[in-house]
Amino acid sequence: MMVINDPATLAEVEAIFAAYEAALLRNDNDTLARMFLERPETVRYGLNDVQHGYAEVLAFRATQAPFERKLDRTVITSYGTDCATAQTLFIRDDAPGKIGRQTQVWVKTGTGWKVAAAHVSMMDELNGS
Repeated sequence: MMVINDPATLAEVEAIFAAYEAALLRNDNDTLARMFLERPETVRYGLNDVQHGYAEVLAFRATQAPFERKLDRTVITSYGTDCATAQTLFIRDDAPGKIGRQTQVWVKTGTGWKVAAAHVSMMDELNGS
């Protein structure tokens, strides 16, 4: 039977998620590149962009500038020992009245945890968010 939120697995994913966020805010593209699954099936849907495949993710990351944001209501869930999701809301000062949403699917590989799929979107801020 699959274990949801195995403590050891959850700790691993929480650590790699924090490392991803730190690299994102530093615009550390070398580190971020190592965090995505190097497969043509890797998909990332962004605010105004779409990447299908690892090569497109790398090309997109190379065009990005640093930014700041604050995370809120982050939920990380592991499914067994090789798959997890990370979902968070975020606030950016350069997007007043908006709230961001981010979902990542993480898979454990022979070289560590990798993002296999990601989605980022913005919406109008909810009352009480």
